[in-house]
Amino acid sequence: MKTYTQYLYFNTKNKQEFINITPQVEEVVKKSQVKEGLCLVNTMHITSSCFVNDNESGLHKDFSIWLEKLVA
Repeated sequence: MKTYTQYLYFNTKNKQEFINITPQVEEVVKKSQVKEGLCLVNTMHITSSCFVNDNESGLHKDFSIWLEKLVA
């Protein structure tokens, strides 16, 4: 079974940001030459998270409100 690992790093300026990493992930998959299987995207830090959803501004606002309520 073929496997491929690549680490991506992102720096943020604010305590809460939404970053669309789809183009970077697509480039990694293309570079890997893996034609079928699973692509695992995982956050490696306890103070970060990874949401899989549509890149839609209304969702960003809803998530921001929800997260602020969650930590309050």
